[in-house]
Amino acid sequence: MSCLLHFIFFLLLLLLPLASSYGSGCPTQCGKVKIQYPFGVGSGCSMEASFNITCNTSTAPPKPYLNISDEKIEVVEIRVDNPAYIRIKYPYLLWGVCYHTPSGNMTWTDGSGGISLRDTQYTLSEYNWLIAIGCDDALTASTYKGQGKQTFRDGCIGICFDDHGSSGSCPKNGDGNSGGDGCCRSPIPKGASTLSAGLTDLSKSWKSVRVFPCSYAFLMEKGSPNGSGYSYNYSILKQKSTDFINNDEMVVRLDWRAGNHNCSHTPRNSSFACKANTDCVDFGSEVEGYLCKCSKGYVGNPYVACQDINECDENPCAPHSHCKNLPGSFNCTCSRGYNGDGIRNGTGCTLSPTSNVIKIALIGLGSALGLVVLVLLCLWLHKVFEKRKNKKRKEDLFKQLLLLQHQTSEGTFGNTKLFTAKELEKATDHFNEGRICGRGGQGVVYKGMLSDGTIVAIKKLKEVDENQVEQFINEVVILSQINHKNVVRLLGCCLATEGPQLVYEFLPNGILFEFIHDRKIEFPLTWKMRLKIAADVAGALAYLHFASSIPIYHRDIKSTNILLDEKYVVKVSDFGISKLVQVDQTHLTTLVKGTFGYLDPEYYQTSQYTEKSDVYSFGVVLLELLTGQRPISLERTEVGRNLAAHFLAYMEADNLDAILDTQVSEEAANEDVIAVARLARRCLNVKGKFRPTMKEVATELESLMISQIHSIVDEELEETTISEAKHMMVSDIEYTWTISDHTTSSDAQSLNV
Repeated sequence: MSCLLHFIFFLLLLLLPLASSYGSGCPTQCGKVKIQYPFGVGSGCSMEASFNITCNTSTAPPKPYLNISDEKIEVVEIRVDNPAYIRIKYPYLLWGVCYHTPSGNMTWTDGSGGISLRDTQYTLSEYNWLIAIGCDDALTASTYKGQGKQTFRDGCIGICFDDHGSSGSCPKNGDGNSGGDGCCRSPIPKGASTLSAGLTDLSKSWKSVRVFPCSYAFLMEKGSPNGSGYSYNYSILKQKSTDFINNDEMVVRLDWRAGNHNCSHTPRNSSFACKANTDCVDFGSEVEGYLCKCSKGYVGNPYVACQDINECDENPCAPHSHCKNLPGSFNCTCSRGYNGDGIRNGTGCTLSPTSNVIKIALIGLGSALGLVVLVLLCLWLHKVFEKRKNKKRKEDLFKQLLLLQHQTSEGTFGNTKLFTAKELEKATDHFNEGRICGRGGQGVVYKGMLSDGTIVAIKKLKEVDENQVEQFINEVVILSQINHKNVVRLLGCCLATEGPQLVYEFLPNGILFEFIHDRKIEFPLTWKMRLKIAADVAGALAYLHFASSIPIYHRDIKSTNILLDEKYVVKVSDFGISKLVQVDQTHLTTLVKGTFGYLDPEYYQTSQYTEKSDVYSFGVVLLELLTGQRPISLERTEVGRNLAAHFLAYMEADNLDAILDTQVSEEAANEDVIAVARLARRCLNVKGKFRPTMKEVATELESLMISQIHSIVDEELEETTISEAKHMMVSDIEYTWTISDHTTSSDAQSLNV
């Protein structure tokens, strides 16, 4: 019985602060606003009259109101924890003025001129702006703290630009004064109890005509509305209009405080706002008053009651320790045989030196044996799974290669020879590392010599996966049907399941990319060589599109996929992702593949690859030959990092000479360069239907080469020179529609060492 009485007495002590704070039946909600003590609705529900809330239930939903300086203000939000503030609707004009222009006579003024919260428990929050909208007006602001001590004076100027649009705006939130178009704003210092504001016409001082006759000044919370800067329609500046201020977005934040003195001067009696387990915090040095917050280890409303946090729920103790919750804190105790503070982020619990050494040794030995067994089991399982995976992969690959071998034996691939693994091992000295002449994304390329003395390039796949096998087969299928002087020649393949290999003609003079961009190469590309390279590549692509039995889209034309033989004749390479298309088929719908900088933007957007997509890529190669610049370069400005966009900008500005390669500028005739540049611009049209076909491109480049022959004939009058020029150009422009091939940049490079 005695225990029960003590329990009831203890419970009454806990409930006493709650009862004295709220009273019976105090509402905790008014409409959408949560009412928290010390604010309250009804008699005895608030801490004092300053925090009385009136709930208007005649509206839907109900709305809470607060009397501040004998003015009824609608409350939007109440916060009692840190930070403590209320948000109110304040749709009032601080200052408004209209002038009769151009004389500048004032025709209308209105507004309170400021706001005073003196002798209240509220101050203006620093999270407000004083905003002025209008043109040619100076906003002045003075704020005071406490009982009239001036602490802050500021202002700003609102300016409208001559080319203003239909609306003005302030910038987004920032520190300090900020200006905008037809708007300026001034900050409010923390603790301001009084604010006075005014507007001054500056048009007379500037001896100018006002843009709009009216201007307004008002308060608004930072970030309203929706976290962006304030904006408005210029129509409200053309005549007296205050309707814009009366809307739900005009919200002002007020800071509040308890009492009239700081913590050190407030007696701890029944009127003291902070309850048990709380700390008192001074509101400020210049504004008397204080706030309450729950002490460390407690949560809740500090003006009602703060409850202890059970820190043990958050598992603060280290392993081998036990947690015990204490009022405002917790305690961690290490288990028997362990020493330390037991805290997870402290020293934790470590094994005591006096513990049983034999027990520790047995535990350690058992753990070690268990770990060894686990590691061995994992290694065995990994080996089993890898063996099964490799077996299935080889079975799938073997099926595909058998199909390819069957097709080859039926003559499907023309003169493509099937080499044995033994032949290619002998040709490369068992794939000796000294024979490596290149590495690529698909594999390694070796220089080899066949039994008949032919020097070849042998590409060996480094990983046998489904994607690489698909590209391997695709390249064999396509290259086996092509015989063109400007396409790299596939001599044969080896269908070894451990690593399928492709055998190409050996091209010793590298890739076109290096001749254009590697300044270390001492062999320069003359203008005639550049023009011939462009014409040969265009002819090869035209053959692919129009003259082969089945049209072929290359899909990865770039300077790293264009090789040079011993006589510097170009060879298009890499047909791994090329596609055969039906004669009546206009496009391919595929996953986007290719190289950034050469990729057709229309294909990138639609995933539909057409013959004009190859034209775009060729246009980029043409730019490399003209400018000597890379397709993508971080050394150029952001808008010009893409060579195509960079080049077109210079063309638009009629400044072609500024982007040309030095050798082109010195050797080529101006009309020839302009003709090639215009052709490149047509190839790079963002709309594929406006680009020329590769046949048209090849014809135009061929005509340009022929015109150069005639020019040489006219200029060089000596017979020997004429004869040599004719002989050279006849061999150079001998034209047959050709096919092109596709490789990754690194693989292409490896075929041409």
